[in-house]
Amino acid sequence: GDGSQVKESTDSSSTTVEDDDCKARRQEIIKITEQLIEAINNGDYETYTKICDPHLTSFEPEALGNLIEGMDFHKFNFDNVLGKSNKAINTTILNPHVHIFGEDTACIAYVRLTQYIDKQGHPHTVQTEETRVWHKKDSKWQNVHFHGSRNGSFSNTATQYDFVNHK
Repeated sequence: GDGSQVKESTDSSSTTVEDDDCKARRQEIIKITEQLIEAINNGDYETYTKICDPHLTSFEPEALGNLIEGMDFHKFNFDNVLGKSNKAINTTILNPHVHIFGEDTACIAYVRLTQYIDKQGHPHTVQTEETRVWHKKDSKWQNVHFHGSRNGSFSNTATQYDFVNHK
């Protein structure tokens, strides 16, 4: 009634470029997240430290509800647990959802299923809900914060320590 109207743009090229750019960044975040998880599964601390900020913060089940800062907590796991197993580990990322906050910041939330065989040869699956915050520094994405939690409805409360071949 007052003469103001909202009109759709007839120039779709700017929207398409923006959408394609966001899609590409979303795929980039999913790919780097997969690389990080692969480094964890393989016990590859060198790759892990290249992907993570040295001041990484995290909340995770193994930390018993405490905020972890830095890499020492994670290094202990790599040195003593991860990669020490000769058992197969398979990880699947389900329903990844990426939020792009700008050119250099993003967040991904997903469900992670980790399958492994225990020392008796029985298969197990562990589900965790994970969120990672990514920041691009010097043209390289780095994980700056991680939050993981276990689904309480599962009776299997295995942690990464259960993936190791105990003697």
